[in-house]
Amino acid sequence: MPPKLSDKKLAVLGAGKLGGILLRAYLKQGLFVSERVTATVRHSERAAALAKELNVAVTTDNREGVKGADIVLLTVKPQTVAEVLQEIAAEIGPKTLLVSVAASVPTSYVEQQLAAANGGEHDEVAVVRAMPNTPAAVGCGMTAICRGAHAAPQHLEIARSMFDAVGRTIVLDEKHMDAVTGLSASGPAFAYIILESLAEAGVKVGLPRDVATLLAAQTMKGSASVVLETGDHPALLKDAVTTPAGCTIDGILELEEGKLRVTLIKAVVKATSRAGELLFEK
Repeated sequence: MPPKLSDKKLAVLGAGKLGGILLRAYLKQGLFVSERVTATVRHSERAAALAKELNVAVTTDNREGVKGADIVLLTVKPQTVAEVLQEIAAEIGPKTLLVSVAASVPTSYVEQQLAAANGGEHDEVAVVRAMPNTPAAVGCGMTAICRGAHAAPQHLEIARSMFDAVGRTIVLDEKHMDAVTGLSASGPAFAYIILESLAEAGVKVGLPRDVATLLAAQTMKGSASVVLETGDHPALLKDAVTTPAGCTIDGILELEEGKLRVTLIKAVVKATSRAGELLFEK
């Protein structure tokens, strides 16, 4: 059974694009109740607008925002994580669960920053690291989570419930998190380029643009759904579409000559490498 979260107090720090997506999903599904949710943003005008829209308490003060919170969802940029942790450390107790979606930031870094800010007190904070992606906005997200040194299985279950609310969730070793960032977090951008190219191709062969876009998008969605539902290897499914001497094999030949495979592989490798550098930039 998934853990009951509606009696937990949630603080969302940095309720921007991703934080806003998650918060809206939680409230819509009743995972958390608005009376027990606080959020923080940088600017007072944004705070007022978000508070009115979602009927939750919103502040520009991170320390104020986390007071009494059972779960802190950290959705700030990697470069500002240390600063924010120093602001909130005094309010983070041994029973607090901190869930970080900051790319490139290891759980050990979060633990060390909190311990240093507290002078070594409450240094065994439960930290879970997560990497979701933007399709969470429509309930089709993909999130990988991993636990820090002091997080217990029940903490992972809480985090899993939070991200299951916006798609699928898997638990991995932390050593894989940069690769997750390069594949599933950056991946939607790569998929949109492919989708756009297919739609442009449809226009090239005479289809109206809206029809071409619909055909391309539903084809990509359907193909991905077949992989998820059947568990079959993509190569096997590709072969089922590719009839001898048919039109599909001619198209595949063009893709191979254009080195689509190696280009996509290199894109993920490059994005993975970059994911490990974000924390150290100013």
